[in-house]
Parts: sequence; C-alpha cells; structure tokens
Amino acid sequence: MPVPDLKAKLAILADAAKYDASCASSGTAKRNSADGKGLGSTEGMGICHAYAPDGRCISLLKILLTNSCIFDCAYCINRRSSNVRRARFTVDEVVRLTIGFYRRNYIEGLFLSSGIIRSSNYTMEQLVEVARRLREEEHFRGYIHLKTIPDAAPELLEAAGRHADRLSINVELPTESGLARLAPDKDAGSIRGSMATLRHHILDAKDATGRYPSAPKFAPAGQSTQMIVGADGADDHAILSRANALYTGFGMRRVYYSGFSPIPDGSAILPPARPPLLREHRLYQADWMLRFYGFNLDEIRAASPGGHLPLEMDPKAAWALANRHLFPLDVNRAPRELLLRVPGLGPKVVDRLLAARRWRQLRLADVERLVRSARRVKPFLTMPDWLPRNGPDSLRLAERLVQPKQLSLL
Repeated sequence: MPVPDLKAKLAILADAAKYDASCASSGTAKRNSADGKGLGSTEGMGICHAYAPDGRCISLLKILLTNSCIFDCAYCINRRSSNVRRARFTVDEVVRLTIGFYRRNYIEGLFLSSGIIRSSNYTMEQLVEVARRLREEEHFRGYIHLKTIPDAAPELLEAAGRHADRLSINVELPTESGLARLAPDKDAGSIRGSMATLRHHILDAKDATGRYPSAPKFAPAGQSTQMIVGADGADDHAILSRANALYTGFGMRRVYYSGFSPIPDGSAILPPARPPLLREHRLYQADWMLRFYGFNLDEIRAASPGGHLPLEMDPKAAWALANRHLFPLDVNRAPRELLLRVPGLGPKVVDRLLAARRWRQLRLADVERLVRSARRVKPFLTMPDWLPRNGPDSLRLAERLVQPKQLSLL
C-alpha cells in the first residue's frame, strides 16, 4: 500500500480523532506573543472556545499521531482488528502542521492523541517530543492538550506536563467489569495510577508557584477524561457515580461523555445502535448540577428512578418537580443555594439577582429583565407583584417543563 501524502494523512487522522470529546481548552495559564519572544496565545485572541452543537471543541487542530494500534478494544474504530485505512504522522509533520495552521489563523492550539504503536512508552515519547519541539524550538505559546498513555513511565508523564497545558487519560468505560470485557488490553489500575501521578504533580506545581511565581508549571489547565456512554450496560447513575469519584478523588477538571457510535464490522457484544444524543446531553446537565449547583448524587438518583435520567426534561427540572414542597421561593429572601435549584436559573443569573436585590426589592419586571426565560422560572418564584396562580405542582407546569428538543445546559 502506498504511503499517503500529508494531505491524505491529515484527512485520515483528523477524522479518526473525532471520537475523542475531551479537548476543551479552558483553564490554562495566560500566555501571548506580544513581547516578541514566541508565537501564539492561549487567551484573548488565542483560544476562542468555539464548540460544536454537540459540545465538542472546534478551535484546536485535533489529530491522532497515528490510528494504528496494538490494542483491540471492541468499541474503537482504530482497534488492531479493524479494517480501516491506516496513517501515521512523523513528529516533524505534526509540528509543521500546527505552526502552519496557526499562522493561517485556522487553529489556536493542538489536541494530540494517538493509537498505541510499538509500546506505551514509545508512543508517549513521540507525543512528548511534539510538545517539546513546539515549545522549545518553535517557541509556540498556544494551547497544547496531550492525551497521555496510562502505561507510560512516570518520567514521560512528568515531561508531558511540563510542555502541555492539559493532559487527559480516558477511563473509557464507567465500570471496571465493562473495561475488562470490552478493552482487555487496558488495565483499570494503571489508569487510576497514572491519574493519581498527574494529580500529585499538578498539586505540587500549584504549591510551588504559589510560593515562587517563577517555579515551572505543570499542566496548568489540569487533567480531564472521557467515558463512553452506551457501549456497555452501565446506567446513568453508574456513570455519574464514577464521574463524581473522579472529580473528588483525582481533582479532575472535566469528565466528558461520548455516546457510543457503532463501527464497521463491530463485535457482537456491542449494542447495534448508538444511544440517543439527548442521553449524552442529560449527563452533561447532571454533571453541571454536581459541580456548580450544589446537588449530590442521592438527590439526582431520587429524581430519576430506574437508573436513567429522564430524556423528556432536564434533570434539574425533574428534581424540582419531585420536590415541589420547597417552592415557590421568595426571590428577595431565598439564599443562593436554593435559587440555584430553580429550573432556568444558572450561577451567573443568580449572582445578578443577589447583587440587584441588595439595592432594591425585586419585582416581576426586574426578574424578566435579568432572566433569559422568565416563563420557565416564574412558577417557582414569588415577588411583591407576582404569586404563581396554580403553584408549582400543577399538571400544566410539568407539561411546560417537558422539552424533548432542548439542547442548552441548565
């Protein structure tokens, strides 16, 4: 088979990278080239935080070093036994592509992952070399996200963190039994160990830079991971339970949820169809509830019996309907933690309401001006000139909150 040219390689390896959702760029340290000592930036006119409708970042050059792999994970299009066209970039090609695309203003950074070639250490060495050359030889100051290999030597993980803004190790599946069944070449213990190593280095670097501002940074945007939804039998409660453990146990900056996509010549142990895209979206909404809205796992479970989040409405609305005795809230007196539980109110809007009510008593017109969808929040709030007529436990309210086509986060 002839070796594909660079354009053909890019087509193959960019398409192969689309299955990895964990490529957000927020949270890194600010760098720019205004001082004339480097190229690129990570904030301001640098990373633009552009996302596709399904939540995937589109501002980075997102590629695989190669889609060849010695592993045979049942759910992966690039598995060893898959009949796909293979390609492989050299380190020099990835560096040239990144700099060339940046100069043309096509991208603001690099997301680089890879199949496993030869060994975990060899693959990790190649990924680190790309980041090293971009930083030290090309003086690239844009965003770099490296997908790290769990079985790689600790010194390679440490080297990756010195050059990359964010590192990620995919847990792949919510349960260890699912991983053992669908990805027998991968070891859950190695994944946890590598995550713990990264967390240790990140915390050490934060402590050092807090004491000495000139101390070297280590993955300043932290670490993230991804779970595949719907490839095994794990329900939403199991997925959220694992995500919560990753946030609390490993200081994860973000857990991404990626719906399983059927692949050509797929194994018989895989489901024949992908899960509804709305299921992935509901998981993100519940994830937001855990991280930003003060909910705990038990509250989410209680509002979604049967193990799965309701698809017909967002999980915060489901919780509100299951706890109608707490509503309506007085918008002028309710504490922040309760206002955050009102469907349609997010942290920024709640903070605006709290700031405004310090100076005046809020009325319906004030809330309508500050809230994007006042119709959605009105049944849960009271004001001097507004009292919900039927209360929050009317059937009409439940019908109003059923929004199967909704695709905005909380």
